[in-house]
Amino acid sequence: MSLSRTATQSDVAKRTRVRYLILSLIFIITTLNYADRATLSVTGSAMRAEFGLDAIRMGYIFSAFSWAYVLSQIPAGWVLDRFGARRVYAGSIFLWSLFTLLQSSIGLLGGAGAAIAGLFALRFAMGAAEAPAFPANAKVVASWFPAKERGTASAIFNSAQYFAAVVFTPLMAWLTHAYGWHHVYIVMGIGGLLLACVWVRFMKYPADHPGVNRQELDYIEEGGGIVNGHQRSPRGERKGANWAVIRQLLSNRMLVGVYLAQYCINVLTYFFLTWFPIYLVQARHMTILKAGLVASLPAICGFLGGVLGGIASDALIRSGRSLTVARKVPIVGGMVLSSCIIGCNYVNSDWLVVALMSLAFFGKGLGALGWAVIADTAPREAIGLSGSIFNMFGNVAGIVTPIVIGYLVATTGSFNGALAFVGVNAIVTVISYLVIVKDIKRVELKSA
Repeated sequence: MSLSRTATQSDVAKRTRVRYLILSLIFIITTLNYADRATLSVTGSAMRAEFGLDAIRMGYIFSAFSWAYVLSQIPAGWVLDRFGARRVYAGSIFLWSLFTLLQSSIGLLGGAGAAIAGLFALRFAMGAAEAPAFPANAKVVASWFPAKERGTASAIFNSAQYFAAVVFTPLMAWLTHAYGWHHVYIVMGIGGLLLACVWVRFMKYPADHPGVNRQELDYIEEGGGIVNGHQRSPRGERKGANWAVIRQLLSNRMLVGVYLAQYCINVLTYFFLTWFPIYLVQARHMTILKAGLVASLPAICGFLGGVLGGIASDALIRSGRSLTVARKVPIVGGMVLSSCIIGCNYVNSDWLVVALMSLAFFGKGLGALGWAVIADTAPREAIGLSGSIFNMFGNVAGIVTPIVIGYLVATTGSFNGALAFVGVNAIVTVISYLVIVKDIKRVELKSA
């Protein structure tokens, strides 16, 4: 017994930790991903003044990204399962960064109408280019991390959306204030092009990575990690992109509940990415620079909640709790907290608004374990496709949220209805996980 324990401790001491380097890389990339999505929310007030955009037009331009992002999810999942995350993700980063860079030049197109059309087209193209990003993250985590570490790993890369706001929202607000909105797109675009090169240089799957030793490889594989980057069917054929697989995924009650919940969670995400800074400027009468700084406070809370949610979920697994309990407790508790965003309609003090927003986004971060659930439940031979379907449903919120809020603001002249809309979606998430989603377990595909 003593010798066995000593051998185990020795293996742990010798085990490399390359998986954390890979996680750091996808965290940095996801931070840039969300910062690029949020560029328009920061520059929006200045661009509205320059091009004469009303709230409804602004809502449609905000939604352009998500139209393409949603429509491209299933093709992106098929491409990921066919060609792997390394090559597909590199192309994705390069293209979305190029389209971000090109947005700096829309003023050269002529009149306001041409500039608006150009902006819509480039946001649409950027959405299509970003489609593989989160399914690729899930695929990388499923390959590099054993099940008992996936909650933390998924929470860390997912919390990059808040870290992006902490770091880049003040930076982009300052660039807009000091140099003009064009410089935001130039800086972000060039940064992404450089990051695509870094990804190609450092990313490999565990079985192929020269820095991974046998102890780490065995640890990942014994814990359920797919160390080669994919799982083959018993007959040696990849099943990733056939319609029978899609039908099975869409007819699974557990997954349907997870998809609905992700849509509702993303309503909060897209409020934050699109209308939140404008809410601070228009409803709370802050300057663009102050709004950029204030927006970072709820983002910090969201980041802390996101990391804590993953750590708590994995700790529950290690303590012997079932996967179902370990994932549901942070999700349900977090989304109950998120519903407090409605309270902003009933306070006048700016500090109370910021406090309620911070609590709401802490809860949203705590409950944002959907990608961990997908890594736990997706069929091994179709992880990219499963993640893409999940992401497609979730990001329908990116189409609906900015448009609905645009109409609510335009027709009522107030953000009260918008905040109520966001809070109700948090409650629907709770209902979805408690009523629709039963046991959380890996889906086994049936033979055609």
